[in-house]
Amino acid sequence: MTSEVKQQAKSSDVLGWCGPRRPGLLDTVTTVSHMDMQTTITGLAEEAERQIRDRVWELTPDDRGLAVQVEAGLREAVGPPDAQEVLPEKDRLEHLREVLAVLAIALASTHGRLAWFLSGAITALEPVLHWRALPAADEHAFGTVPPTPEHYTEAEDAVRRLQTTLARITVS
Repeated sequence: MTSEVKQQAKSSDVLGWCGPRRPGLLDTVTTVSHMDMQTTITGLAEEAERQIRDRVWELTPDDRGLAVQVEAGLREAVGPPDAQEVLPEKDRLEHLREVLAVLAIALASTHGRLAWFLSGAITALEPVLHWRALPAADEHAFGTVPPTPEHYTEAEDAVRRLQTTLARITVS
């Protein structure tokens, strides 16, 4: 990575460092903004609902059961805004990491469109993996960054949108 790219990453509002996506592509720092999280989840939700409405995606009973379990897991991890926003940052980050765990465990046990949907949700929430709630010198923090309270709120809102979508698709 060039020193110019490193400097640009340090000076910009870096919300997550993902590194190069694939070998052979330009060696650049990829950042994902939190509005991108919400936009991506909204896009996933709309696409899932459209595919189900158009009968491109017909959920099997197993898909429905797993979607219900995932929705319940997400609801348990991230509560209503008034409950989440009063929690310490460390707890809010822990809850968002639990969301990623719920999604990853579900992804491991399914295939097809539900797996693709869950994979997209994990990818959208990837910036959470680069957050830290504890203070640390940046050079000793493995590339993690402290998010703002607004970043937590935006990520939690994206999770709530995902919950709503999973609830909708299970009754379609």
